[in-house]
Amino acid sequence: MADREIREVRPAHPSRDGDGVAIQRVTGMQHAGMDPILMIDELRSEHREDFAGGFPPHPHRGMQTLTYMKHGGIIHQDRQGNRGEIRGGGAQWMSAGRGIIHSEMPTQDSAGLHGFQLWVNLPASEKMSEPRYRDVPRDALTHWQGEGAEAVVIAGEWGMPSGAVPGPLVELAERAAVLDLQLDPGARITLSVPAEENLVGYIYDGGLRDRDRVIPARHLVVTGPGERFELAADAAGAGVLLMRGQPLREPVAHYGPFVMNTMDEIERTLRDYQSGQFP
Repeated sequence: MADREIREVRPAHPSRDGDGVAIQRVTGMQHAGMDPILMIDELRSEHREDFAGGFPPHPHRGMQTLTYMKHGGIIHQDRQGNRGEIRGGGAQWMSAGRGIIHSEMPTQDSAGLHGFQLWVNLPASEKMSEPRYRDVPRDALTHWQGEGAEAVVIAGEWGMPSGAVPGPLVELAERAAVLDLQLDPGARITLSVPAEENLVGYIYDGGLRDRDRVIPARHLVVTGPGERFELAADAAGAGVLLMRGQPLREPVAHYGPFVMNTMDEIERTLRDYQSGQFP
């Protein structure tokens, strides 16, 4: 079995989105090594003014979102009548399909917030499908523990040292797998990974050792091909959000909250939204 190597390190960039929410963002709209992951946002602040405005009603088409909260609470509402509230450790998944308008707002008792939102691409054949939504509370996610390591399995099946461990979010697993991994200081772990899938990891705490360097938090590592991936924590330990999926290898046209395959499709999406055709 071939070992994967870290081929690229991409820094997160501070930004603001929604109603002034402070985020750290890594984008990969045209990045072959991240496909089908389009974007990773980390939301993290102890100051309510950094996130109190939340993400008021806004549209999406052509992609999926996964919101995973480690601390604090988020409320999802959309115009199809879906409403879900998750608190520390829960996840919300939405496939925008042909179009949906939704909001994501922090709960009133969230004194601090730490979470992630991932954008996962949909293939061209599914971009105009019906929107779907599901929330998964913390207790419904799969929790794994090993020597010097613990993990929350959100979606997909992960090859842990003890064997295959599946996550409950089967809807996202059709396209992507997500694992939240925490390593003790100096700990190592080797994961089995499907050779045909891309694998990336966003470091949110501590750092990873890679040969003679340490890759610190707020960086994304992009791996090369292989069937195993070893992660080694620095002296401070490491928290890593791992994401993998079968690359779509399709063109990406992106404009704001819309992800299609051509600019003609983006222009049609804008016309649909402006004419009130989004549910």
